[in-house]
Amino acid sequence: MTEAGHSFLARLGKTRLRPGGKQATNWLFGHVEINPEKNILEVACNQCTNAIALVKKTGCSITAVDLDPTVVEIAKQRVSAAGLTKSIQVERGNALNLSYPDQSFDIVINEAMLTMLGDKQKQKALSEYYRVLKPGGILLTHDVYLAEGRSNEIIKDLQQAIHVPANPYDKFGWTELFETTGFDQLDTLTGPMSLLRPIGMIRDEGIFRTLKIIRNAFKKDNYPYFKKMYRFFRKNKDSLGFIAVAAYKK
Repeated sequence: MTEAGHSFLARLGKTRLRPGGKQATNWLFGHVEINPEKNILEVACNQCTNAIALVKKTGCSITAVDLDPTVVEIAKQRVSAAGLTKSIQVERGNALNLSYPDQSFDIVINEAMLTMLGDKQKQKALSEYYRVLKPGGILLTHDVYLAEGRSNEIIKDLQQAIHVPANPYDKFGWTELFETTGFDQLDTLTGPMSLLRPIGMIRDEGIFRTLKIIRNAFKKDNYPYFKKMYRFFRKNKDSLGFIAVAAYKK
């Protein structure tokens, strides 16, 4: 089985696996006041990088779920190492069938996952987020953005580059998706993908971790895959970026 791009980058040492990196995440968090009274759910938590940072900064508590059992174990280890097991509850969960009652959360966070789903699955996931949000709650998400008018051939090349059946939309496609699933107010931000851009990597990971990632990428067994991914994103830097969406429930 071919390794997925995000798993490969995590193995190289990358902790932020989101297309817009800290820029998009910080913009999203600027839409909410996070405090210990808020009920927060993060779907597709990956290694709990967001959750750990938020709890350390605000003292909040977070329920963090991911479908991948291996990732869940890594997340639990990182949360334990940070001494935050009382504040971050890590569970295995499916975004398409969340095990939480209606109107359970004030905030739902979900980054870099919807692109990986098919059209109907995207709608199902958003419907689940809408269901578990309280009235007036907010969904904070960001994902891969396809520039308007760009060829679907780029999507096929993206899938081959990262070994995942990614299906990004343009801005109209993304906003239409959120609106048709019930969210009545959207704030959006688009920008260049920072995942493998040197400036973006330094901003997201810091100079020393970036150097470590690059050193790992140039190892014999890793370099062919890294080179393929890097060349693809550099070639298509004007066609692929990130879109961040703050979506409000009525």
